[in-house]
Amino acid sequence: MSARKQQLLKQHRKRKRLVLLVALFVLLASTWLAWWLPVLLGVLLWVGHEAWFSDHLFYTPASDYDYQLDADQRHALKLDQGTLSLPQGCTLQAGDTLLLKVRLRGGWLGRFLDPAVRIQGDVDDCQAFERGVQGIRYLNLTGQHAALNEGRLRLSGWHCRLDDDVELLVCRHPDYLQGPLLVIAPHADDAELAAFGAYAQATESWIVTLTAGEIETEHYRDMGLEPVAAARLKGQLRAWDSISVPLWAGVPQQRCVQLGYFCLQLPAMQAEPALAVGSREAELHDTRLFRRFNSLALRSDADGVPSWRNLIQDLGELIEQIRPATIVLPEPRLDPHPDHICARDAVIEALAQTQWQPEVILQYANHLHDNDRWPMGNAGSGVALPPHFDSQVPMRPWVLPVSTETQWHKAMSLGMMHDLQPSPPFKRRLRRFLQRYLAGRQWPAFGENEFFRKAVRRHELFWVGAKADKRVQQ
Repeated sequence: MSARKQQLLKQHRKRKRLVLLVALFVLLASTWLAWWLPVLLGVLLWVGHEAWFSDHLFYTPASDYDYQLDADQRHALKLDQGTLSLPQGCTLQAGDTLLLKVRLRGGWLGRFLDPAVRIQGDVDDCQAFERGVQGIRYLNLTGQHAALNEGRLRLSGWHCRLDDDVELLVCRHPDYLQGPLLVIAPHADDAELAAFGAYAQATESWIVTLTAGEIETEHYRDMGLEPVAAARLKGQLRAWDSISVPLWAGVPQQRCVQLGYFCLQLPAMQAEPALAVGSREAELHDTRLFRRFNSLALRSDADGVPSWRNLIQDLGELIEQIRPATIVLPEPRLDPHPDHICARDAVIEALAQTQWQPEVILQYANHLHDNDRWPMGNAGSGVALPPHFDSQVPMRPWVLPVSTETQWHKAMSLGMMHDLQPSPPFKRRLRRFLQRYLAGRQWPAFGENEFFRKAVRRHELFWVGAKADKRVQQ
């Protein structure tokens, strides 16, 4: 866990302890009125917390999202009774990434029900935000270019209202899916969560998974397996997933590679590059058990040593062989998972040693520092920009529209991933029940894991890395 994430969690827990102390005082004071009143109040407080206040949000919803977006065009516009019209002479193209900077003001119901902006255009959409939202947010209008060109795009608030003054940001990109596309996945399922639509549409896709993801084996131990056997079975299943599931999108086994390093051990490997760092739970110091489904041989197969030095060698060897035009990897400023940060660092270190260099690096975030629910709202809806509060860093977004058919295929690919199949704990299922009937939230029918709601969307959002400094002529 990153230092920033730890700090946010510490602040969140401090506030929560303070609220609990106040609640405890109220409950104790209520005993003066009736012996049963504390029990009733305690149940009502718990239900209210689970329904309305259990989101892991480590910032105030009244904060402005603070981006320095590297856009090719900016247009200050006004909403005319909810309708958005472009200035004369402005024409948008089909491949443009379109973002709308808006100021939202949540209503009182928006503190208990998810506030959202309804979008009526080429495709109707609804993009949700934090309860109690008050501030600048960024709607994703990618794919609505025809409605904008024709002046028929309408916006309306649901438990919030929009200021009339808005700003349209246009980012114009080349086709990143034409050359070989290499997706770097720290764990099996990261490639599918972030980039199934991208690798399904690319002319030639490769997927390299760094770790076997063999830890957190409660589901397998419940079957009666001993902890070591459970870790080894889970690692082999997830290794199989990383090789076989991409075939659903047309990526052959020969273009999928599982490197077999160990989950949550990449930071320790990076700290001492020559040291062999074994699995936390599988009692293994050899990557070859989890590489047995690979069609492509690597030099490090000779010893199977789980070291940072071997990881960098593996990645360099693969980059020279694949010669990718585009590499897709995690965005460390947004995604705090330590394996994700190390995965990005490893690729950058390997690129410093390779002759072949990609034309572009695209970055994704499957986890966030300060909002565990993002993307907010329902499966199938658009992906608004995530919370971000550092305008010192220029960022350039690229949004890939994902068709309804591809969303279904993406959902099925996630359903094949063994790590997303177990049912959530009882407490989480009870929380969802309360939120469904008290807060109006919905979950998709194709899977119980939260990633089915978060990842199956009409957009895939990427951030263009530093190596992609070229611009398309407008």
